[in-house]
Amino acid sequence: MSRSVVVLGVGNVLEEDDGVGIYAAAYLNANYTLSDHVQIINGGVEGINLLNLFLENNHIVILDTINLDDSAGSIYNIPSYELSGYGLNSGGAHEVGVMQCLDMIELMGKPLPESNVLGIVPKSITFHMGLSVELTRQFDTYISVIVAYLQTCDIDVVKKEAQQTLLEIIDTFKYPTH
Repeated sequence: MSRSVVVLGVGNVLEEDDGVGIYAAAYLNANYTLSDHVQIINGGVEGINLLNLFLENNHIVILDTINLDDSAGSIYNIPSYELSGYGLNSGGAHEVGVMQCLDMIELMGKPLPESNVLGIVPKSITFHMGLSVELTRQFDTYISVIVAYLQTCDIDVVKKEAQQTLLEIIDTFKYPTH
C-alpha cells in the first residue's frame, strides 16, 4: 500500500528568513521529481487551516525555521511530538497553527500522522523579502538534508535536468506572473 506523504513548506516570505520553508518547498518542486505518492505544498501562514492536510495524509514533513539557541543556519530534524519543548520560530501564526493541528487530531481521538520538522535556525525575521546571508549560504545544505531525509523514507528524489536557482525562486514570490 502506498503511503501519502506531504512536504509542507510553512512561513512568511514577507519576513526574510521566515520564508525559508516556502522557498525550500518551491525549490524542491522546481528542481526535483518525487515519488507519485508525495505532494509538495506551500502552506504559507495557513496554520490551523491545514488540519485536513494532517488528517488525510500518513506522513507530513514540515519545512520551517526553528528558534533554537544555535548559530543561524543550523539544521534540525525534530519529530513533531518533541516540538512543544522547542518552540518553532518566533511564535508566528503558522507555528501555533501547525501545533494546534496536531493537538486537534489528538483531541479528536484520531491517529497522528508521522510528522517532523526539518527546521533551520533563522538569522533575521524582519519585514524583507529574501533570505539573510547566513541562510542563503546554508540553503543548498538545507536542501541536501531534506533530500537525504526523503530518501531515508523510501521516497524517490530525482534531480530535474533544468534547474532554477534560489534567487529565481525568491523572485517568483517578489514578482508573481499569475
